Amino acid sequence: MSRLGWIWRSMPGALALAALLAVVSPAHAIPAFARQTGQNCVSCHAGGQYPELTPYGRLFKMTGYTIGQRATVPAAIMVEGSMASMKNTAAVNNSLTNNTGAGLPTPVDSGTPVADVASLFLGGKITNNFGAFAQYTWDFHGAADDAGNNTKTHGSADNMDFRFADHIITPSQDFIYGLSLNNNPSVSDPWNTSWAWAQYVPASGGIGANSFLDAAAPYPGSGLPGDLYAGLTAYAYWQKTIYAELGVYHTAKGLFHFFNANNDPTASVLHGSNNPYWRLAYTRDWGAHSLMVGTEGMYAHPYDTTNGVDYGDVQSYQSVKSIGIDSQYQYLLDPHTVTAQVMLQHQTQYPSFLDANINGTVPATVTTFRAKGSYVYRAFVGGAAAIFNASGDPSIATRGAMLEAFVLPVQNIRVGLQYTMFSRLPGVDHPSDANTLFFYVWAAY
Repeated sequence: MSRLGWIWRSMPGALALAALLAVVSPAHAIPAFARQTGQNCVSCHAGGQYPELTPYGRLFKMTGYTIGQRATVPAAIMVEGSMASMKNTAAVNNSLTNNTGAGLPTPVDSGTPVADVASLFLGGKITNNFGAFAQYTWDFHGAADDAGNNTKTHGSADNMDFRFADHIITPSQDFIYGLSLNNNPSVSDPWNTSWAWAQYVPASGGIGANSFLDAAAPYPGSGLPGDLYAGLTAYAYWQKTIYAELGVYHTAKGLFHFFNANNDPTASVLHGSNNPYWRLAYTRDWGAHSLMVGTEGMYAHPYDTTNGVDYGDVQSYQSVKSIGIDSQYQYLLDPHTVTAQVMLQHQTQYPSFLDANINGTVPATVTTFRAKGSYVYRAFVGGAAAIFNASGDPSIATRGAMLEAFVLPVQNIRVGLQYTMFSRLPGVDHPSDANTLFFYVWAAY
């Protein structure tokens, strides 16, 4: 079947999903932060694109989510329905089975509209100096049934960020400082371009047809094997120019168990508190333009999760070094919104002493590059394009691109169509077989 024929075949299901969600989605509601500040979504999010932030949105985050009046109901909900259609699902499944011994997750649901994910958000202003952001997410295909199919809903903790912050303004000084108690390295990033936020369109990982979406393509990351942790960072922003943040992370246990609630606890165990994270950035705003050039990194020590050793064994933890540079440019002047982002990261994973002796494991490296540009007109219609490349061990080497068109019929609903294409993909004999068309309806209230 031709590429145009395949895309055309996928459209009836996409249009049916759009019609269904348009009926059941009330358009008048707005998220909790917008209710608190009295601003609309485009004040904080560039062109209405969640999670990309405007200068005002970054200020709101760095000052601890405290701008405005404390909301009566500091809650919001996000839902997403989607449809993924892989170009040649059978060929991809056969390739993966033959080359890796494991095929696509089931159900595959290629070309079928599905409910994907939903999140509950609690947050906003607590006092003049304290604020919070907390997310709990349900993956509608996140757990397996007795037959091994991912047909059960699984709910678990997601990004959380509790802050103390203060903003000092004098005729000669503009200085913000604060503390962030959070559960995900880089979730505190004011630009939302870092690891925790880079994969901006959510999708269930339990659906086989979702295996090669842009959200599943290479992004820079912390390199940690598990889900969520417990971290404390201190940050400062001086003269709207220099941003610096430094913190440490630990296993989310005891009082902080809720940071990783209902996720796999054995995959999120760190050795001690010697797991530092840092972020440094130079910024400049002039007129409608905004520029950031930064770096971030982490040096973490996760325990082995595959050899069955005691997590208290001093020889059973790895070392993961991640360091990267990134940059963002924005042009924000109605009716135009332009954003360009570039990220480059080098990561080295050193095996534990125990694993190296048992399996002969050697250090693994991966270099990840991603660039993305987007344009939005009147916070209503827009498009985006991205390229990505992960180089290193052949088992992870991936290269491809993504094209997207989207519309925001109201400020809290986004309807998009993504096409992700591959020229290199591990385990797939013909990478283009995994090219995937992804239609989604994403709403937040």
